[in-house]
Amino acid sequence: MADDDAKQRKTLEERNQMSDLERLRHSTAHVLATAIAKLWPDAQFAYGPPTEQGFYYDVDLEHRISPDDFPAIEAEMKKVVKENQTFEKMVVSRDEALEMAKSGRLAALGERETPSTFKIDLLEEIPEDEEISIYKNGDFWDLCAGPHVPRTGNCKAFKVMSVASAFYKGDANNPQLQRVYGTAFKNKTELEEHLERLEQAKERDHRKLGKELDLFHIDEAVGQGLVLWKPNGAVIRQELQDFISEHLRRQGYSQVFTPHIGKLDLYRTSGHFPYYQDSQYPPVIERDHLKKLADEGCTCGELANQLESGEIDGFLLKPMNCPHHIKVFASNHHSYRDLPVRLAEFGTVYRWEQSGELGGMTRVRGFTQDDAHLFCTEDQVADEIRGCLELVKIVLGTLGMEDYRVRVGLRDPDSTKYVGDPAKWDKAEAALREAAQTLGTDFSEEPGEAAFYGPKIDFVVKDVIGREWQLGTVQVDYNLPERFELEYIGADNKPHRPVMIHRAPFGSMERFVGVLIEHFAGKFPTWLAPEQVRILPISDKFLDFATEIETELKSAGVRVKVDTASDKIGAKIRLAQIDKIPYMLVIGAREQESKEVSIRHRDRGDAGSCGVSEFRDRLVEEIRSRSL
Repeated sequence: MADDDAKQRKTLEERNQMSDLERLRHSTAHVLATAIAKLWPDAQFAYGPPTEQGFYYDVDLEHRISPDDFPAIEAEMKKVVKENQTFEKMVVSRDEALEMAKSGRLAALGERETPSTFKIDLLEEIPEDEEISIYKNGDFWDLCAGPHVPRTGNCKAFKVMSVASAFYKGDANNPQLQRVYGTAFKNKTELEEHLERLEQAKERDHRKLGKELDLFHIDEAVGQGLVLWKPNGAVIRQELQDFISEHLRRQGYSQVFTPHIGKLDLYRTSGHFPYYQDSQYPPVIERDHLKKLADEGCTCGELANQLESGEIDGFLLKPMNCPHHIKVFASNHHSYRDLPVRLAEFGTVYRWEQSGELGGMTRVRGFTQDDAHLFCTEDQVADEIRGCLELVKIVLGTLGMEDYRVRVGLRDPDSTKYVGDPAKWDKAEAALREAAQTLGTDFSEEPGEAAFYGPKIDFVVKDVIGREWQLGTVQVDYNLPERFELEYIGADNKPHRPVMIHRAPFGSMERFVGVLIEHFAGKFPTWLAPEQVRILPISDKFLDFATEIETELKSAGVRVKVDTASDKIGAKIRLAQIDKIPYMLVIGAREQESKEVSIRHRDRGDAGSCGVSEFRDRLVEEIRSRSL
């Protein structure tokens, strides 16, 4: 939450660069605050920024706002819009603004007995050389840098969406406020289209479908953010792993397996500890050493300091696979003739996400990456990047996710978070730009989006209802080979540093499957479907024939079940549709006599009849080709 709040507190220059839609949403946030102030005059307001999906305003209020209050809030907002109030800007001195805040006038409809607490605090954050401005619409005055649309009449297409709790400035030590979310568009048509997409998203929510289709489970007794893959979900994951493994073998990758834990010194060398310890599980200290420290009266603070300084060692649940793969590479001597070395692993890693940021499978604390690390010469970098990008394009193309944009993440020259030689950064960034140009699609360059050790290419995929997801990634790294002093012997018989490439076409298997569930709305293509065929005998008289068909299909590698329930055939078909089974085979007297099956497809309905062997061969080819 702290990071999100920090992103919303834009600089004056960033505010002046707001898009027209952001300006409209920011203005509508003031309309929302005006309405709340009319309904509850004691409300104290903090922030009201535009967001990617709309806007919110944080409010401190004794009354607990609930969805039952939304109609009243919207009714007051409509009144403000109808009055077509002008958004007027007043530039004031710091002393004048402070006096207004102390009188309770800011973020209010008039002076009050209680001061505008949050506005007093926010005034202190404004740099001394920055202009202080008040925006007013009607009787509502607010401390605000703007910009705004000309009048409240521009804010006609809006909706109050939800309410949640949020700590002031994202800090748990600060008061907990009510965050009222809304959205706004330039016209009602766009608003209605947005609301329709949200309804579709709700129906496609992977948490809802995951439960209905019995794909995964998250149990409090196991831990938040730790996914239990159930048999149906495990089928999808295994099919994806098998699919990409075929291409890994074709491209010359070697499979490795590494532990889920490693010594702290390994991650000190890589730079992951202690610099990123806030997003890692706490270190594990050897039992005897921990007892010795306890006997010596070592406090928790002293223990943390000793861990950070390296005075004592411990173990860490691995947040990354790369240090382990580096040690696999370093365990052998390498000549330039051995390179590139391509190591791949479906490796599980662990990150400590805040509980409020967890969400189903898309934001978890333990996840498996289809991870690989390539060690190559500088001359091989361009070809290896192209091979990695080819793999990502194959993955997305096979799954019908071809509406994507490419983002080249570069370092921010003014930031101190990046490590390594700037000259090598320049080489890595140039190699990625060159590779991105071969993709045949537009790409954007985004300074500040690089990993701390090197630049990267991300594939940002748009799903069928227009939402964007960052999935495949390829990263070039000159830094870690330096930190771990990796070497190979070149043609000149001298030692050289390899270049390291990180790549993960799926990224997190958990997140990727969560996205797939929503992309397909649970209607997986046949090759991915946990159950590909369900045989529906009309009555028990045809169970033997149904079992014969089941055996024949299973022998061909098809995932198939017989519905042995005594329900009528209509109910069996409805259940198979609810379970989103691609193919249903209806078996009755005619089918048993002719040794045929009546085929019903999940989406296309009645698909005619054919012999069992013909259906089997057609189905096997559909699965083999991974068609959509």
